[in-house]
Amino acid sequence: MSVIDHQIGKSLDRLLAGLRQRADEPGFVPFAVALPGLEPLFVGDKPKVVIRLNSKSALRHLIRPSFESLGEAYVEGEFDVEGRIDDVVALGEQMSGGNPAIDHRDAPSRWARRHSRRGDREAIRYHYDVSNAFYQAWLDQRMVYSCGYFRTGTETLDQAQIDKLDLICRKLRLAPGQRLLDIGCGWGGLVIHAARHFGVEAVGITVSEDQFDLARARVAEAGLAGRVEIRHQDYRDVGDGPYDRISSVGMFEHVGLRNLGPYFELVHRLLARDGLALNHGITSSDPESRSVGLGVGDFIGRYVFPDGELPHVSLAIREAETAGFELVDAESLRRHYALTCQHWSRRFEAALPGLRQFTDEKTLRIWRLYLAGCALGFARGWINIYQLLLLKGDAAAAGLPLTREDLYPPRLP
Repeated sequence: MSVIDHQIGKSLDRLLAGLRQRADEPGFVPFAVALPGLEPLFVGDKPKVVIRLNSKSALRHLIRPSFESLGEAYVEGEFDVEGRIDDVVALGEQMSGGNPAIDHRDAPSRWARRHSRRGDREAIRYHYDVSNAFYQAWLDQRMVYSCGYFRTGTETLDQAQIDKLDLICRKLRLAPGQRLLDIGCGWGGLVIHAARHFGVEAVGITVSEDQFDLARARVAEAGLAGRVEIRHQDYRDVGDGPYDRISSVGMFEHVGLRNLGPYFELVHRLLARDGLALNHGITSSDPESRSVGLGVGDFIGRYVFPDGELPHVSLAIREAETAGFELVDAESLRRHYALTCQHWSRRFEAALPGLRQFTDEKTLRIWRLYLAGCALGFARGWINIYQLLLLKGDAAAAGLPLTREDLYPPRLP
């Protein structure tokens, strides 16, 4: 072995020795490292995961492991893994030293991101325009790509998504004849539900071409083409307000920290007086809106959501109220998103053989880590998600009751 190989070997021995001392801890994931031409190295009994290195040079990723370095090595094919993806991700947490700390590097670059229309459109296309068939293989029947709502935790994914759509409509107190704008409408699940069950006239906007095409087809199939309009449009280009109600679900993560103020100002301007807006979005667990450390945020930013930025909920509330809104309700759905991502990850794993016809192996590896990693991240509280109900004008005129009792009627069929 060269001097470098020797140093790597010693560093790896120290890492594995430290992990072996924790092998009796609850939840410890026993594993093995298999190197080309060498005997496997075992940590714990009966390994649940085998890291199979494709070259000795890949050892460098195990010396100072982080979610980013381990994820990058797997995505780029420098090693393969054998075992359940949940165990693989838990092992990544274990090797990285446990709960990721916040990345305390100063973040002026994140605040300086411009989030141009072209840049945002390209970022959205990168994530969403893999193919509609790709998403259909593991999402629910309505293709709702956002946090579900679990009343007991035992619901199917389809039921949880129906309940989520219904909860949003009830929080907005939708009523027949109202005009609803859904910013980032995805494949049309919310606007179709709102028009069908609450009698509204709805406009949904998306910058994803794949989503636009399928959402229009789904609206027509539902017989709602006269009441629901789908537009291929950037939210900054909407100018035909006022709308009685505005929803934004899983979209403001793409807005950018420096653009939160203008974003909420635009929503406020488009909303009619005595109107309600609901913002449903993922938030940072750090009060300074910094990224999760140990490379989690870096991996997601590089491979999953280019230019995605997560504000702390306090920043989102501050910017919304600065824009003129009153916050009238806030609800954390963190545990609900952990369950949703678990459903997605399991369905993705089950569909994996068929998914290879839609994309390449690298993309599949990214999504395997992303979905299982998000399930772990939400369960651990590294990230959160909030629904913020925002009022413009008078609460009584907006139809807001004094309590939340009306939000929990019997389920829709």
